[in-house]
Amino acid sequence: MGRHITSVCVLCRRERVKLYLKGNRCLTSKCAIEQKRLGPGQHGAEFKKVSDYGMQLREKQKLRRYYLMMERPFLRQFMRAVRTKGKTGEVFLRNLELRLDSVVFRLGLAPSRRAARQIISHGHVAINNRKVDVPSAQLRVGDVVKIREGHNLQTVKGSVEAAKQRKSVPEWLDLAPEKLSGKVIRLPERTEIPVPVQEQQIVEFYSK
Repeated sequence: MGRHITSVCVLCRRERVKLYLKGNRCLTSKCAIEQKRLGPGQHGAEFKKVSDYGMQLREKQKLRRYYLMMERPFLRQFMRAVRTKGKTGEVFLRNLELRLDSVVFRLGLAPSRRAARQIISHGHVAINNRKVDVPSAQLRVGDVVKIREGHNLQTVKGSVEAAKQRKSVPEWLDLAPEKLSGKVIRLPERTEIPVPVQEQQIVEFYSK
């Protein structure tokens, strides 16, 4: 299975926008975007004007990196959205938000998506009281996500408290901080998905 092994800060610098891949660090002055406004590389590079295709490609890459996904599963998610009734771009984003690793991150049970993926793959998360170790597991309305006993609960509690203070838990999720669990109470609207992309550009990219 493919995985990202490079510095995630390079990804943010390449897309010239915060992708919030390092959790709380992204909210401080230590963020790479705050310190290095040029492109990635030892000396950085200014970005030249790009074509329409280049803009669509950048939007696709930005979204893929935001969710830390490889190209093949990312494309599978898109094709699934194409077969679903509704606006393809919005359905696509909604399905990405309903991935287990994304929900664990949105609930504040992990400080970043990368941390959420690690917690899940190590078997510390349960869906409806059943252990799940697949970060890409798709959740549905009514599913309950919970941190299982045995994990470093103090770390999780600290992450939950930080999320509560920032008021970053979306309204389509219901967090029970004392139980270290959360529930999907409804599907997210597009306005509730704070992803800095133009999803229609991605639809056009894959429609070529």
